[in-house]
Amino acid sequence: MKSVKNMLYKAKEFNNLKEVIEDAANKYSSNNAFIIKNKEGKKTTYTNITYTKFLEEINNLGTALINLGLKGKRIAIISKNRYEWAVGYLATVNGTGIIVPLDKGLPEQEIESSLIRSKCDAIIFASEYLEIVKKIKDSNTTNISKLICMDDINEDGILTMNNLINEGKELIKKGNKQFIDAKINNEEMSIILFTSGTTSLSKAVMLSHKNIASNLYALNMAEKVYDTDVNLAFLPFHHTFGSTGLLFFLSNGATNVFCDGLRHIQSNLKEYKVSVFVCVPLLLESMYKKIMREVQKQGKDKLIKRIVPISNFLLKFGIDIRRKLFKSIIDQLGGNIRFVVSGASAIDKKVAKGFNDFGILTVQGYGLTETSPVLTAENEKCIRYGSIGYPFANVEIKIDNPNEQGVGEIIAKGPNVMLGYYENDEATNEVIKIDEKGERWFHTGDLAYMDKDGYIYISGRKKNVIVLKNGKNVYPEELELLINNLPYIEESMVFGMPKDDDLIVSAKIVYNKELVEEKYGKIEKEELQNKIWEDIKQINSSLTNYKHIKHLIITDEPMIKTTTAKIKRPEEMKKILQDV
Repeated sequence: MKSVKNMLYKAKEFNNLKEVIEDAANKYSSNNAFIIKNKEGKKTTYTNITYTKFLEEINNLGTALINLGLKGKRIAIISKNRYEWAVGYLATVNGTGIIVPLDKGLPEQEIESSLIRSKCDAIIFASEYLEIVKKIKDSNTTNISKLICMDDINEDGILTMNNLINEGKELIKKGNKQFIDAKINNEEMSIILFTSGTTSLSKAVMLSHKNIASNLYALNMAEKVYDTDVNLAFLPFHHTFGSTGLLFFLSNGATNVFCDGLRHIQSNLKEYKVSVFVCVPLLLESMYKKIMREVQKQGKDKLIKRIVPISNFLLKFGIDIRRKLFKSIIDQLGGNIRFVVSGASAIDKKVAKGFNDFGILTVQGYGLTETSPVLTAENEKCIRYGSIGYPFANVEIKIDNPNEQGVGEIIAKGPNVMLGYYENDEATNEVIKIDEKGERWFHTGDLAYMDKDGYIYISGRKKNVIVLKNGKNVYPEELELLINNLPYIEESMVFGMPKDDDLIVSAKIVYNKELVEEKYGKIEKEELQNKIWEDIKQINSSLTNYKHIKHLIITDEPMIKTTTAKIKRPEEMKKILQDV
């Protein structure tokens, strides 16, 4: 299905990321592209980086990288989200070579394995990785010849980004235009991105400039960002949703700031007057639960229940008083937040509706690394709670081989679909199928159905479905959303526990210790298990028999997750089966 519901705004179409950044620097030259916090003891200062300076530093670094002999080479980059990551990424991809973003949470052996698999020639890194990258270089297992540190350090054999930027500046003054005039091949591999998982399981996704630029075009047609917006760059940049998201905000002249850590999000929202951000559902759900607990403490929950329907009724006539009515709630989130995008997994529809009721536009997007990444999204005119919205304007979506309930695999066609998996034709051919017209369809592995209006609803991952002996299918994600609604639940994972020749629908639940103590006082684990069982029985009573949860594991230990807060199911299952 092709959509016009995601064509709300006029957008400029770009061929590559170089055009995106040059256009932004031309249009928004004096706007702050980034604000960087500097801490020296108790003293805090801020550095503003304009769009003009940002482009200059990209050009300077790119010129120096080519001068180092890295033209056409592969350069890895690893660090937490920071300004230097953006400069290094764009200085590589916009004229030097191929960029390979690495997960900042990878252990040493997986960093090494990723460098070997992607055949990298250089690595740009934050100083906390210094010992690891030196050790890897000394091991001679990789092609790495250049080590470039984002921080100013004084070590033999280590180049620093600042020195290279200064060198590039001098080269440009002398007439060196190798990077500035570099021609981009829009359709060849420019980015290698590893999917989530351990190195042995992860696949290396090959993306081109065209893939990302086409997704930015579709994003800009669907969502509205202003050059006065401040974006909290929260999602990790090594993830496509993080890096494409950053480019989306940059293409609109917004200011980008960085989070000091999960515990500081609320204060960062206030500190920078953040108006927009992209995040994972877990964060939004946690924020919503915290807000509603505060509302209950103040005894305002009944008042809000009465006001919301009145506010929504007025909205139908174009009278929007939500931000005035719920100012105290918006103030808890810094006071300026207006637009939130949730991605990576399904968000609880109660949470999405709650934020929208308060006057904070909250939409859900869906996509994969392999699709650069967004395939479908909601927007301000196109919200249906529980759905993942509509296909993007330049994307075609089908539900493949649907069952009697209309549930089938999401398959997609569009300019944002990856080139393939690097050096893995077998895996590529498993997911990219050519139809009778010769068109490439990407098979996502996600199961969904489409309603009569074309909204798409995810049922779950194909590989996560619990297939019972009686032939019935149970979608874990559906049950997890119900469990996660319980106020004291941090997260849950529903799975099939093997028993004889069948599977028992089971759940592993992580509870919030503080909230449990607040509710029940000091309580033995066995007694708590019984109380949780009572709530699970309530959930079961709303489900058909074959979906009933019959086995429960409770813990206050967080589950093993990726850096985008997705539970690593295979690793959790291994742990569960070992314990059993």
